[in-house]
Amino acid sequence: MPLLPFLTAMLVGALPAAPVTTRTAPTFNGGVYAIAHRGDTVYVGGAFTSATSGGKTYKRMRLAAFDARSGDLLDWAPPADGTVRALATTTDSVYAAGDFHEVDGEDRDSLARINPSTGAVASFAHEITGTAYALGTAGNRLYLGGSFTAVDDERRGNLAAFDLTTGRLDTRWRPLTDDTVHSLAVSGSRVYLGGGFHIVNGVKGTLRLAAVSSAGGAVDPVFRPRVPAEVRAIAVDASGVQVATAGVGGRALSYATTGALRWQRVFDGDAAAIASAGGITYVGGHFDAICRTERNGAKGGCVDGSTPRLKLAALTSTGTLTGWAPQANGVIGVRVLTVHKGTVEAGGDFTTIDGRDRRRFAAFR
Repeated sequence: MPLLPFLTAMLVGALPAAPVTTRTAPTFNGGVYAIAHRGDTVYVGGAFTSATSGGKTYKRMRLAAFDARSGDLLDWAPPADGTVRALATTTDSVYAAGDFHEVDGEDRDSLARINPSTGAVASFAHEITGTAYALGTAGNRLYLGGSFTAVDDERRGNLAAFDLTTGRLDTRWRPLTDDTVHSLAVSGSRVYLGGGFHIVNGVKGTLRLAAVSSAGGAVDPVFRPRVPAEVRAIAVDASGVQVATAGVGGRALSYATTGALRWQRVFDGDAAAIASAGGITYVGGHFDAICRTERNGAKGGCVDGSTPRLKLAALTSTGTLTGWAPQANGVIGVRVLTVHKGTVEAGGDFTTIDGRDRRRFAAFR
């Protein structure tokens, strides 16, 4: 990271603390792993089996939806029989991926297409040999990442794509990684991949983070970042590519589209979620503090001092810590972050934010 942001942080600690206001939203009895949007509807996926809204508790088997304006839980409630780990939306569909084998009584192996209004399961069925972790959409394609070896008995190395018109497995897009893909982000002609892999398509310089063509899957020859630990989440904006990593102490790192490092910040625990909007990068994870320098100890502790940040933090476009500091509890903390229409949304395993009841989901304005 450039020296100036660190000197600033060491001299003044961080930008002045800003008040944090949470919006009305449902709470959940189990972990929230995925958040997606379609208009003013927020779709949520995870390991929960019920949601509480307006003082009442409703059965919601790992999938739910609510109105972003009012915070009211909607009737949309297709039940999944296993954890939903990723969601993506198009104009006419909600796509879910995870550990399930059945959705709303229909056989669906780790991947399902659902009507965004009625919750009915559509005719989009594939067999995934392994686990699905990430989804992305662009143009007429749905991109899937995870830890799997085949789709519909066709060999695939942790990555696959589907034609959204026909619903068929895309035979042209078939990049290959040697280990798990945890996150996908589609931007223009690139699909950014993050995970625990060492190499993509046999091309050197693709450790843990790489970009491939959104059309054919070839490794981008320009983007060559050097990432120190397993990538758990990716966010792309006009300034570049931001990633959250695990490791001995987590990190938030920002790369230019060439792969050059722009800045990095170190936490005393894993960074598991990241989102960017308006020049601010929001980070969530298992951490309790952000380090004032890049140095941390053998167990991840900050060597040169730290500033408290309980599972959530926000950074400027130069990596300087802001005063945004909601305090989430729990060991796992935050699993997923999104920013939509000026609202920051967090999901995970926390039960309170700033001491208030915000079980597994919170929305900040």
